[in-house]
Amino acid sequence: MTEETPVTPEDEPVTSRDEAGEPSGEEDPANEEERIVEEPEDYLALAQRIQADFENYRKRAAREAAAAGERAKGGLVRELLPVVDNLERALASAEEGEQHLAEGVRLVHSELIAVLERNGVEQFDPAGEKFDPAEHEALSVREEGEAGLVLDVVEKGYRTNGTILRPARVVVSG
Repeated sequence: MTEETPVTPEDEPVTSRDEAGEPSGEEDPANEEERIVEEPEDYLALAQRIQADFENYRKRAAREAAAAGERAKGGLVRELLPVVDNLERALASAEEGEQHLAEGVRLVHSELIAVLERNGVEQFDPAGEKFDPAEHEALSVREEGEAGLVLDVVEKGYRTNGTILRPARVVVSG
């Protein structure tokens, strides 16, 4: 014969809210938010507050959408910049007998630069300017002339709306 262990109330499964010994949300006054509006001015103030909250939400959502669009555009432009650099290198290395090919590359390059400019992207060439680590990336230092000047530009820099998309890669005097 097997002996059964006694079942305590804690071991029994709870099958309904009544058996749980806890009041439901409707019965628990702590869960009920009391909004007793007694005067019409209270309704007006509540409506104005809700309207202001919605207007703030709408403006914040519009700002966030615009910022997301700018980030996406910046990412695309950053991926296109090496293409621009390669087109410039192709133009610089074109020899005398390849001028017809160089002219085609020049047209593609100018169209791509025009598209970038129409979208607010501008390139900058800091040759001869004072070195600025916020806008320039020093690739090397050469002892020549006044210290801290940009001597050569290896790759041009690009910015949009005052934000640096890519710093200019430069050789600096030391």
